[in-house]
Amino acid sequence: MSFDWVEYYRLAQELLGTSQTPANTEAKMRAAISRSYYAAFCKARNYLRDREGLAIPTGGAAHRFIRDTFRNSQDRIRQKIGDKLDKLRVHRNRADYDDTFNSLTDLARVNLTWAQIVILTIDQL
Repeated sequence: MSFDWVEYYRLAQELLGTSQTPANTEAKMRAAISRSYYAAFCKARNYLRDREGLAIPTGGAAHRFIRDTFRNSQDRIRQKIGDKLDKLRVHRNRADYDDTFNSLTDLARVNLTWAQIVILTIDQL
């Protein structure tokens, strides 16, 4: 069945505390996938900008730049960060744009794990 995108509005209301009707589980799982990606992405972006002094492109180009900077490293740990960021991004795009998305709960859990790995690994760099 196709996702009712109005559920994102209901979720926004719920998060704001103004909702009379809670958002459905699908909206919450999609948001979890999206937010887990952005947690890892922004952690990686800020590391490259603040710790390594790299100039990060603005807009959508930043996503590829961050991912490729880690993936193209000679260091296997950094390459794994880039690979996880890529997988997280693929799932985030599906969650944010696809009308139908199977195995949503399982992928939300996987994304949380991958985001945690990225965040903890960057903390150890």
